[in-house]
Amino acid sequence: MVNHQLKIVQALASALTEGGRGVSGTAFPRQPEKALKLYEFEGSPFCRRVREVLTLLNLDYEVYPCPKGGQKYRKIVKEKGGKRQFPFFVDENTGTEMYESQDIIHYLFKHYGRSGTTPKKFSKYPKIPVAAFAGTILNGARGVWINKNIQDRAAPAQLLELWGFEASPFTRVVRGVLTELELPYLFHNVPKERWQDQGPAVLRLKPGKYQPLAGGKREKVMAIMGRDIQVPYLIDPNTGVKMFESSKIVKYLNQHYG
Repeated sequence: MVNHQLKIVQALASALTEGGRGVSGTAFPRQPEKALKLYEFEGSPFCRRVREVLTLLNLDYEVYPCPKGGQKYRKIVKEKGGKRQFPFFVDENTGTEMYESQDIIHYLFKHYGRSGTTPKKFSKYPKIPVAAFAGTILNGARGVWINKNIQDRAAPAQLLELWGFEASPFTRVVRGVLTELELPYLFHNVPKERWQDQGPAVLRLKPGKYQPLAGGKREKVMAIMGRDIQVPYLIDPNTGVKMFESSKIVKYLNQHYG
């Protein structure tokens, strides 16, 4: 338990390096008909840039983890795009396949943002992502390398499903394990939609019973969870498991797929 708590603290420190990106998002996203696909790995600062924008736009997407040393999805990226470079983004709604985090970000705002243009805050990143690299180091470089014990194991028949948002330290720990185990999953973004959502489930800024924004994405997610919003939340359709709490999820993933 102490080790897991340390990981949470490190993940929180990693989130703070990005200055609040990946926390909030639109309540009414322009969700595409076919799921967006992202080939990436948790510890990459370039992949993190894209994930932050996906959270801001509140878009769900399929994740195909490509940790260093991984064989399953790195091979697919090489076949599709000609090189092992990450992130690699696929949008089957428009037939788009692309590399380069900044290009992907411009694409996302153009097709799924409200104005169709990239906000200044996201339009130009430093060539060397010092802050994001620092975040990766603070997070113990988790989600960078493959777990060598699972390299020959086939992927599960159905995608796992994970609810969370980019900057959540509890979600970050789970995503790191999913990357290291090379487990593909559907990520459901559940960012903060307004100031009343800010803070952890047990200590929100607005006291009293939590009421999500009417008609917003969080309201719909509460019906799925059957309770107040809490992340991460995992559903494994391969086993029927449904669970909260990052420590329990990590234990389950390592025991069942590790």
